Amino acid sequence: MNARMTANEDACDLRFGQVGLACVRVRRADAAALCEELERRVHSAPQLFSRAAVVLDLSHLLELPDDGTVDALLEAVRSAGMLPVGLAYGTSETEALAIRMGLPLIAKFRAAYEPAHEAAAVSATEPPPQKNVAPVAAPEQGQPQIAMHHDGAVRSGQQVYARDRDLVIVGAVANGAEVIADGDIHIYGGLRGRAMAGAQGDTGARIFITDFRAELVAIAGHYRVFEQIPNDLEGQSVRCWLEGEKLLIAKL
Repeated sequence: MNARMTANEDACDLRFGQVGLACVRVRRADAAALCEELERRVHSAPQLFSRAAVVLDLSHLLELPDDGTVDALLEAVRSAGMLPVGLAYGTSETEALAIRMGLPLIAKFRAAYEPAHEAAAVSATEPPPQKNVAPVAAPEQGQPQIAMHHDGAVRSGQQVYARDRDLVIVGAVANGAEVIADGDIHIYGGLRGRAMAGAQGDTGARIFITDFRAELVAIAGHYRVFEQIPNDLEGQSVRCWLEGEKLLIAKL
């Protein structure tokens, strides 16, 4: 009886989940230079980047490379110790390239870099991805966005994501934990894990932390990794913001 019930069960469940992906934004179609740069990043923070799943963003190149060049770029990423899992930015040419490469387009990064009118068209036709965090009802038009609050510690391996709003954490964020927001992030406690604000590309987002011991902080995809916290910042209350493409951190 038990064997028959097992045979009749679905072979699997298929669900969408929120996963952390790094984005490799290619500025030159030079596979050797890309490999060298990524090897340096992996060497500087192996626990963070070694075998990390990454998305290749080709949208900042003047022309889309041919298939052979893209194949060389993907191999460069693998040689450096990372695992390319898709392409970013979904123009029709990039989509055709992704199909030929046997890779998916990752919409999360497409939304961040696409021109506003194209992004609006995409959002009107594509369903929003589901997440493994508690859903929050979308505010009515004209209603101010209310920050998402999380009371208590964020444990290692746990992820908290505030979509389309700020995130307020009252508690500690452990090593290996991630807190992500499309707006600002406020942490009233220690940050020993990762905090990523402006996840959809908002360069005006900020991060505020009362006890700074982070593995990584990022705003709109610009990040800083900390193998060793600078003495003048460790345990201090700090704020993080962008100036151009440079992520700055200063004591409050």
